[in-house]
Amino acid sequence: MKARTPFTREVKLLAEPLSTVEADGVFEGYASLFGIADLGKDVVMPGAFADSLAKRGAAAVRLLWQHDPSEPIGRWLAIEEDRRGLFVRGRLNLAVERAREIHALMRDGAVDGLSIGFRVERARAERPTGLRRLEKLDLWEISVVTFPMLPGARVASVKGGRPDLAGAIRRAAARLFP
Repeated sequence: MKARTPFTREVKLLAEPLSTVEADGVFEGYASLFGIADLGKDVVMPGAFADSLAKRGAAAVRLLWQHDPSEPIGRWLAIEEDRRGLFVRGRLNLAVERAREIHALMRDGAVDGLSIGFRVERARAERPTGLRRLEKLDLWEISVVTFPMLPGARVASVKGGRPDLAGAIRRAAARLFP
């Protein structure tokens, strides 16, 4: 009998631009999702950020563009773990030229990725899958990026925009296809 290939579930969504936003640059989304392997085979486990957030808080986690420490673009207003993952709310500093550019790209739907920068404090490797379960992380930055390592880590809404239909569809798909 021929060996069966494991079924790979894919979700493809047509993004709706996050347009008609207010001038304050506030946005929110998920920077990490629990229990889902990223493109590097890392899986963040629930509670992985708890100690880091308790010690550091949102104010000390940097908001960067493309993980570049020379490109701070704003600050995080709130970072918290929930059932789904690491939920974030940030504000682009629109006095910074790069932040204004990113704000325009977000409004147009051209950029909506989020990505975490961290140091691993505790992880375990799984064989034969090759997955690495990240159990405790020291979170030091979260970036707005073009291509997130975890494809589901996205900006869900920009304050003052239209109802976020693409985000609502992504959230529904995440509930249906965990």
